Amino acid sequence: MKDFPAAYQSTAGSALDVDKDFYRRIAEDTASRRLVESFVIPIRTGRAWKVPAGHVFRIVAVEGPQVGDLNLWNLDNPRERLWASRTRQLQAAHVTVFDRLWSTLPHLRPMATITSDSLAGYGVDDYGGRIHDLLGTRCDPYVNRMLTGADFDYCCHSNLVRAVAPHGLTELDVHDVLNVFQCTGLNRQDKYFMRDCPARTGDHLEFFAEIDLLCALSTCPGGDLSVPLWGPDARDPLEVCRPLGIEVYALDENLLKDFKPPPVATYKGAHGLRLPKAAWET
Repeated sequence: MKDFPAAYQSTAGSALDVDKDFYRRIAEDTASRRLVESFVIPIRTGRAWKVPAGHVFRIVAVEGPQVGDLNLWNLDNPRERLWASRTRQLQAAHVTVFDRLWSTLPHLRPMATITSDSLAGYGVDDYGGRIHDLLGTRCDPYVNRMLTGADFDYCCHSNLVRAVAPHGLTELDVHDVLNVFQCTGLNRQDKYFMRDCPARTGDHLEFFAEIDLLCALSTCPGGDLSVPLWGPDARDPLEVCRPLGIEVYALDENLLKDFKPPPVATYKGAHGLRLPKAAWET
């Protein structure tokens, strides 16, 4: 099958033209890092935390395979948040090192850049599955009720709602996620599939915070997704649920001497309120 070129492509000097040497140095210079926060998120729960610009945070599989659903917001303006669909277009449907997570309009800037991924070599499996998914979104109690007729309040959506409530956010602020460690793809019927998580104890995904962030992660109640969640063989996957660890690091100032948080989008047009004058109009 022929490979068709990507719709969105980098131009020199654009935000897609990533300074790989800068992020490579951050990933490699672990000796000068200073751990500023670390905690474990128990199974079937969620937690929010803050990451200042210029810090890195790492999500770690501390006890074996487990999927985590990640949300990001601008710490000072939560209306600016992760835009999963645009990230999918600008980067990839499954992200890895040097890919960036983009924010919503009218801000449209990198919120975080992936610096290290212990599963970067997974590639594409025999089913077309890939890791760190932006194709799907969080599990939620509304779809669960629709498909099963039962209420289940440990969905990732619910976990994220509870996680951000102490920060003044509500259910309306929870949005489409990056599914960390989740292996997904599209089958021959062009339908979304999820398969068992390949992460092992010690695997990690690490991000450099481009701006001040509020982050929230749910340890998915589906666990490692090796147990069917819906359909005739569905059962409670409690035995395959595991915690996830979070580590936040401050970096050596020498690494950051040329770093500046990216500005918001510089477009200064009508923003849909009025049409610009056409070339043929007088």
